[in-house]
Amino acid sequence: MQTMKLGEVTIARVIEIDRSSFPTSAMLPDSTADAIAAHHHWLKPHFFDERTGDLASRIQTYVVRTPRHTVVIDTGVGNDKRRAGAPAWHMRGSSYLDDLAAVGVRPEHVDFVLCTHLHVDHVGWNTRWQDGRWVPTFPKAEYVIAGAEWEFWKYESDTGKEESGCIADSVVPVVEAGQARLVDSDFKVDEHLRFEPSIGHTPGHVCVRLTTSAGEAVFSGDLMHRTVQVAEPQWSSRFCYDSAGARATRRAFVERHADSGTLILAGHFPHPGFIVREGGGYRFTPAA
Repeated sequence: MQTMKLGEVTIARVIEIDRSSFPTSAMLPDSTADAIAAHHHWLKPHFFDERTGDLASRIQTYVVRTPRHTVVIDTGVGNDKRRAGAPAWHMRGSSYLDDLAAVGVRPEHVDFVLCTHLHVDHVGWNTRWQDGRWVPTFPKAEYVIAGAEWEFWKYESDTGKEESGCIADSVVPVVEAGQARLVDSDFKVDEHLRFEPSIGHTPGHVCVRLTTSAGEAVFSGDLMHRTVQVAEPQWSSRFCYDSAGARATRRAFVERHADSGTLILAGHFPHPGFIVREGGGYRFTPAA
């Protein structure tokens, strides 16, 4: 998928990093190699990375253009940011803004930036370094953030518990610039887009539901990190704030959307697709 249409809405994505910094065994600590291999018949080739011999993963941004608005959903890792705990993310100099332009969007075109949550690999391009300080990358955009998510991470940052530094360099400057809009977790952005609460991975995590004349799509953030979690929703990631809560939210999501025809665009899946029932369980199938 580079660009696709769903009714009157266009969806594109910008891939910032085309593989994970964490092998699946580390990302999903309850998983086993044998249990994952049992799903290879549907995971391969679309959701497997032969370069790493592991499940495929992306760090990416989705760009949604409705008849009225240009919307960016999550903003990756960012450039020029000190991320000592993740060498692949540290002081990057990527072509993200050029890649955004390649799908027809410049920062000044963006009306809304929607944050599914405030983890380091989802907020990086909220800001960029300019004239010796961090400024909002999207100068005319409203950055929409669930209030519960902001309050939690602001406290973590203020008390020194947020180790990556992303709240200080990628979220606080947006708030101080007056461009952040803190909302309830069921906030309606416009006639096409709305938040849906999906807590567990973080205390204020949301999905973003898109409704069009041709059907629905859900941008599911980090509700699932690897495609195999569609079939094994009991496996929470190492980064889930509340593993049990994330597990329950994920199971309910999979059950709700199985065979529904709803397009699922996950934060880290290599392809968008659909949840389908198979043999008493579930799998993920890529969109055409």
